[in-house]
Amino acid sequence: MPLIVTPRQLVQRANFYQQLGQLSAAGVTMVAALEMLARNPPARSYREPIRQVLQQLSEGATVSDAWLQLGTWVSTFDIALIRAAEESGRLDSIFKMLADYYNHRAVLARRMIADLLYPVFLFHFATFLFPFITWFGGSLSLTMFAVRTFGVLIPIYAVVWGVIFAAQAQRGAKWKAILEKVLRPIPVLGTGRHYMALSRLCAALEALINAGVNIIQAWEMAAEACGSPAIYRAVEAWTPEVKAGKFPSEAVNAASLQFPELFANLYHSGEVSGELDQTLRRLRDYYQEEGTQKLHLVAQWVPRFIYFGVAGLIAFKIISFYTGYFHELNEIMK
Repeated sequence: MPLIVTPRQLVQRANFYQQLGQLSAAGVTMVAALEMLARNPPARSYREPIRQVLQQLSEGATVSDAWLQLGTWVSTFDIALIRAAEESGRLDSIFKMLADYYNHRAVLARRMIADLLYPVFLFHFATFLFPFITWFGGSLSLTMFAVRTFGVLIPIYAVVWGVIFAAQAQRGAKWKAILEKVLRPIPVLGTGRHYMALSRLCAALEALINAGVNIIQAWEMAAEACGSPAIYRAVEAWTPEVKAGKFPSEAVNAASLQFPELFANLYHSGEVSGELDQTLRRLRDYYQEEGTQKLHLVAQWVPRFIYFGVAGLIAFKIISFYTGYFHELNEIMK
């Protein structure tokens, strides 16, 4: 996927999976479904990936292997679910799940952008306003005007760009681990991101178990697909113990930093009762809802903090401007 993913692109991905799910549920073969989508894709950029998948399928590749050849165009989370769905014969339901997932992401992205537009405009307006007044009055050189405006904006742009760069899946585990380590302690935001990772973990784990993948391999694949390096490291660390006979629920309970008490308790209950797939489905829905609510809260309050900060900055600049102005008048009167 591109460096910056827009809500429109997320909706296009959701529509792509939604149509595949509907066609699969109607009994249309994957090749026929993709050929239909190739004639009327969600966007022009989908024609080449669809062509590549069709070529792989014509050469005898499985659906998941064909998706895997698309590289960074598709996430590891998508591939893990599609591989599990292919083995269990649940492609239609998994495509619908992926469509819902990308629709949720699109809604959250739209809300964040809409809430940020006015504070971002206000911040740029405040950054240019007072240096412009001073420069227009002749008491500030053009060089200093550039320093006081672009000298403030460029470092902020660099930080934002760096966060976006590090957040991309193709950057690798090292970048994602650094970003996760920085964001995890932040109240609400860190918890929301972690809950969304747990939701993806449960979705992938449930699909893999239903596909007949053994529990150890399912945990490894789901941890890799969930997008959280910390969860992946925790699973990787306990894998030898589980292979030696330790129950996964015991390992989950011991890794309390990554798995909340609710997760550990419900997973243990599902493991004991033999209804692990249903338990994972409930956990997936719960953490998706909780994570979405927390990220919605961030989307609401971050713009407000920016707005109040910019408003305070403008008030400070106005007071400073008139204080200096009246001070000059007093000096002239003396």
